[in-house]
Amino acid sequence: MEQKQMIISIGREFGSAGHEIAEKLAERFSLPLYDYNLLREIAGEKKVNVANLEPYDEVPKKGFGSRTVRGYSNSPQENIAYMQFDFLKKKAKEGQSFVVVGRCAEEALKEYKGLITIFILGDMDTKIERIAKLHNLSEKQAKEMIIQQDKKRKAYHNYFCEGKWGDSRNYEFSINSSKLGLEATVEVLEDYIKRRRQML
Repeated sequence: MEQKQMIISIGREFGSAGHEIAEKLAERFSLPLYDYNLLREIAGEKKVNVANLEPYDEVPKKGFGSRTVRGYSNSPQENIAYMQFDFLKKKAKEGQSFVVVGRCAEEALKEYKGLITIFILGDMDTKIERIAKLHNLSEKQAKEMIIQQDKKRKAYHNYFCEGKWGDSRNYEFSINSSKLGLEATVEVLEDYIKRRRQML
């Protein structure tokens, strides 16, 4: 029996372990994972150096001084965002199944029946502990980093999407990874995705 298309979209707060959860789900369902590696694929297609694209990945468009003429923007942030959306849409249109982290996928791919949308959040103290350990920072530095990164993610998402970043109404499943811990959160999500897959 042919497996139906399944696209797992993971939105996440910085420090919530959302990326690691996405990696584990991709592994458990034997699916490719698209995150910042999207840029490598796009750079390969466009024959450009990926290092030229990386500074603009999931970065909000700067409002002043950027404009769009005949459908082309002079904002690198906007151009790279749309390149990623187009890449994901192409994969989805081809019928591919995959896991994608961020990149406004819950809206960019909303027309696909096989889309499962998840948002991972976490308690601030748990996120601070995780980021401080990962990046060798003080608690104060870790908190500042979390606030700054989430501010960027929110601005990026809300510029390109109608729905607001982190608003539970825009995702079918939101979960606080701090409550159960990483492994149990993955297990809960795996069970949910299996049940959803039966309904596709």
